[in-house]
Amino acid sequence: MQCVFCRIVAGQEQSDVLYHDEEITVFRDIRPQAPTHVLIVPNEHVSSVTQLLHTDSSLLAKMFSKAHDIAEDAGIADRGYRLVINTGSDAGQVIDHLHLHLLGGRAMRVDSMALRWKDETT
Repeated sequence: MQCVFCRIVAGQEQSDVLYHDEEITVFRDIRPQAPTHVLIVPNEHVSSVTQLLHTDSSLLAKMFSKAHDIAEDAGIADRGYRLVINTGSDAGQVIDHLHLHLLGGRAMRVDSMALRWKDETT
């Protein structure tokens, strides 16, 4: 069974696709955390970034480059944007397919880099 991102890449799952080529697909997150929140995924199923580190770093470079292009198209490149890759369940990776989050379109709080862990009470 294919994961949801593989189905989006194959056109079998509805999504707001912004870009698609032979290597990557870019689409809007269905639960946006910022005015601009898109996902950049490799078309081939890759479980996580660790799978690519020693084999195909050029794909990672292309994902980051396309993220910047999308930020420029969205008009947020000059003000700033955040790129995030969650790797593994403890880091919040919910779908077992590498995906780069591009978030932007509003100013972040100064304390926004503070991490909150599941077992934290405050």
